[in-house]
Amino acid sequence: MTIPTPSDPAAVAVELEKLRGTMAEGFARVDGSLALLVQRGDQTDRALADHETRLDALERSRWPLPSITALVAVTSLSLTAWQLLH
Repeated sequence: MTIPTPSDPAAVAVELEKLRGTMAEGFARVDGSLALLVQRGDQTDRALADHETRLDALERSRWPLPSITALVAVTSLSLTAWQLLH
């Protein structure tokens, strides 16, 4: 196989075709990497939304605890005062 001279139009066309193939492979690799990053970003967004939902549910179920504690404290204080007075 002989190496064509650069002034040969066929040689230029062959080299351009090789360059085009190399560029297409590179772009395909970059597109695949970007698609993977987008997928991971979407998974992270879903996980954050799930954690936010679970945290909101925990906060809603916890709100009566301070109120119940205050009610028990006031009740015990009033019972103690009532026993001391009688």
